[in-house]
Amino acid sequence: MSELGVRLNLLIGPTVPIPAPAPLMEALDGVEVTHQNGKRSGFQITFRTGKGPKMLLDLALMELPLLKPGCRVILTVFMGAFPKVLIDGLIVRSEFKPAQKKGDPTQLILTGEDVSFAMDQEEKNVEHPAQPDTVVALKIIALYAQYGMIPVVIPPPSLDVPIPTDRTPTQQGTDLQHLQKMAKRYNYVFHVTPGPVPGTNTAYWGPDLRVGIPQAALTVDMGSDTNVESLEFENSAAEATQVRGSVQDRLTGLKLPVVSLPSLKIPFALSPALANSKVAKIKAYRALSGRNIVQAVSDASADSEKTSDVVKGTGELDTARYGGILQSRGVVGVRGVGLRYDGLYYVQSVTHNLTRNSYKQKFEIVREGTISTVPMVPVRGIA
Repeated sequence: MSELGVRLNLLIGPTVPIPAPAPLMEALDGVEVTHQNGKRSGFQITFRTGKGPKMLLDLALMELPLLKPGCRVILTVFMGAFPKVLIDGLIVRSEFKPAQKKGDPTQLILTGEDVSFAMDQEEKNVEHPAQPDTVVALKIIALYAQYGMIPVVIPPPSLDVPIPTDRTPTQQGTDLQHLQKMAKRYNYVFHVTPGPVPGTNTAYWGPDLRVGIPQAALTVDMGSDTNVESLEFENSAAEATQVRGSVQDRLTGLKLPVVSLPSLKIPFALSPALANSKVAKIKAYRALSGRNIVQAVSDASADSEKTSDVVKGTGELDTARYGGILQSRGVVGVRGVGLRYDGLYYVQSVTHNLTRNSYKQKFEIVREGTISTVPMVPVRGIA
């Protein structure tokens, strides 16, 4: 891939990952890495060999301990002077595919997930007395310091601090499940992002605000400025849902109204589907037992938030022509597709496909409706 101006670096090992041996890099045939908001990131690495004098050596290479499930993998891409960490994860499965006929390669395929996989391996029954959720989140993340976890924990605007005489928070499940469960109470998210430097990971527990400097614009049908190979949109406006109802407040005993609150995300569309009463659904809030009004409104808002991103764009780009790496969980501009769909979007997912001759990215972008809130988008991102 050096002829494309792209250099892939592989660190791998059972405890502390080290640079992959030269013969292993020579056998590397392709890499696929997927980042998707709300889900664990994953990767697949394919090594290939062929029949001939080197076959026994190649097969022995494939049996190296550093390729076994449980080993850590760090993939970085250099486009210019600075590396971008594509994935920091653990191998969870390996497949060995012998050649079936003459000319076919023998393949070893390693499949893995980001380091949050380690947080989902042991179910626990733990009490967290007199500790608010932010403290519990920090405490859990600290247990995984060996993966270079950098905690970013944002306190919610209305934190429900437990009083020991009233209740004691308990954890019943894995650490990852508990972090996600706590995040859901406040319409928050939890995810682990590789980087900012190799060997570190950012563990984010906080609101899905979708802020940041827009990346280089995805440009369609603009002659030499066009940098995407395909891009199409769908608008599922009828899926937008508001939540309304009532709850018997646990603290006061009063029956109080519950309405899903407007999103805290920066709006990208002037015409959001949730504001269209002709198509937006209304869902009845059904309270869980023992909820207070703060918890109930958070539940309703989170339920409504799941349906807000009704406009979805899917496409593919050539990384060399795009001039950079499109990052998921970030903001990107679109231009050249017309008034309804130009503007800013949230990058919901990106799948990186790297071979020796190409670097392609498939992507999915979303927002809450049509017609942009900004008159123009940045043509080039800021590195």
